[in-house]
Amino acid sequence: MAEESKRLPPHRRNLVWITFQWILQGFFGLWLQYQSRHKERLPARGGGVLISNHQSFLDPLLIGLPLKRPISFMARDSLFRIPLLGALMRHTYVIPISRRSASSTSFRAAIENIENGNMVCIFPEGTRTDDGAVQRFKPGFLALLKRTDTGIYPIGIAGAFRALPRGAYFLHPRAVRVVYGEPIPAETVKEYCERGAEKELLALTHERVIACQRQAENWLDPESQK
Repeated sequence: MAEESKRLPPHRRNLVWITFQWILQGFFGLWLQYQSRHKERLPARGGGVLISNHQSFLDPLLIGLPLKRPISFMARDSLFRIPLLGALMRHTYVIPISRRSASSTSFRAAIENIENGNMVCIFPEGTRTDDGAVQRFKPGFLALLKRTDTGIYPIGIAGAFRALPRGAYFLHPRAVRVVYGEPIPAETVKEYCERGAEKELLALTHERVIACQRQAENWLDPESQK
């Protein structure tokens, strides 16, 4: 993280974060009819791991938009070399991932963030969806959970893959919804890990994210619930 963000308490947004949040709340509210539910399920303070489905490059913005505390996302370190984007990422709590040392450097940074009281968001699908459906989760994030005493906060996004599909250069005016799900408590995560039931924990997390995504999709299309 940037030195500026390190000096701030982990539950406090810096000026860059607040400014972009204010601008995007208005823009996304008009262009994407953006709405979210149950953000109160995220704690006001303390570390945690957010697990979300991955629909578009908009996802980090959509997740952080309604929150009153910052979230640390992970991004390829090559993006930090892009002048304006790199400067922005360094001041918005983004954790760089090096493909050569993704299992060490980035995970140590994520662990340090959580232990310092920050929340880290991961997209375990590893790539964006083509059709909106939640894909299979890669188990890499389980190593992070085993090394921290934290809960899991599932998130479901719907509509973003229509607003900014793969290969698109322009943001389409499509409605987007985000649902923050019921957390999996730290005690439950610890119990799964201690008895070597990581596959079961992976399946449970996947189910919770799918449930959130379906709630978000049904919110977009109430007729589908009939």
